[in-house]
Amino acid sequence: MPAGYTQPLYILPFDHRASFVSGMFGWSGVLKPEQTAQLTAAKRVIYDGFTAGLAGGVDKHKAGILVDEHFGADILRDAKRSGIIICAPAEKSGQDEFDFEFGENFERHIEAFLPTFCKVLVRYNPEGDSAMNRRQASRLQRLSEALVGSPSRLMFELLVPATPQQLEALGGDVQAYDRKLRPALMLHAISELQDAGVDPDVWKVEGLDSRDDCERIVAMARRDGRATVGCIVLGRGESEQHVRGWLTTAASVPGFIGFAVGRTTFWEPLIGLRDGKIDRAAAVAEIARRFRTWVDVFETARVAASASGTHG
Repeated sequence: MPAGYTQPLYILPFDHRASFVSGMFGWSGVLKPEQTAQLTAAKRVIYDGFTAGLAGGVDKHKAGILVDEHFGADILRDAKRSGIIICAPAEKSGQDEFDFEFGENFERHIEAFLPTFCKVLVRYNPEGDSAMNRRQASRLQRLSEALVGSPSRLMFELLVPATPQQLEALGGDVQAYDRKLRPALMLHAISELQDAGVDPDVWKVEGLDSRDDCERIVAMARRDGRATVGCIVLGRGESEQHVRGWLTTAASVPGFIGFAVGRTTFWEPLIGLRDGKIDRAAAVAEIARRFRTWVDVFETARVAASASGTHG
């Protein structure tokens, strides 16, 4: 069984690689050294926003960063020295099928940083490509086993993208898919992965509008003796309104311990900085403000749920 994780966990993820390169700067192909330096500097702005959030009152023992080794190795080292929770990705970026960023050397890279959490992003629809799902599960089981006894825990970011057939059945309505089909598919995916020997300490899941759906996710994540497994909500680059709703709903459910909200926190400030509309200090301050907002939303909702008796 996984060791699990039950403490509050408020993550600022900025391990975006392919989407960051193309979406933020419009680049493709092999990066020039000066481009790599620019990307690294942009990630430093996000990190400085995070540390400004800590200085502004976010509890350091509950807050962490998720950043990639490629553009953020120095950030990972600095955060580790500072006693900050660090998460590092193990997956190749921008692929539909999970595979290891560093191939057969994946364990060596985990050992080099010993992050608090080794994170994987996986697209897994149980009604999708079954052969691909089996290949993914096999690789993920290797990782799950490799982390047994390691100081690094496993954080599993589960995305359940709609199949063309599922979307077609709903007239192409993505919001209807999120509401009507995705919650049950998430449960099915977690069950299949657990049965395949994949045992995360924390499940990082897409937001759910229904408290009942959140409760079902926790029950599945914690089934069969996995009582200490935690769940956190990801932001999916959605609007502030969407993120607030998801955080408020999840915070009311025991077992949901926090969130990982990235692009909704840093994207607009970085675009403003890139375009010369704001300076670096303003970008850092805005990232800090947004991160503190998510913490406040989550903690306020959790306190309210406890007061009303709905939080266990």
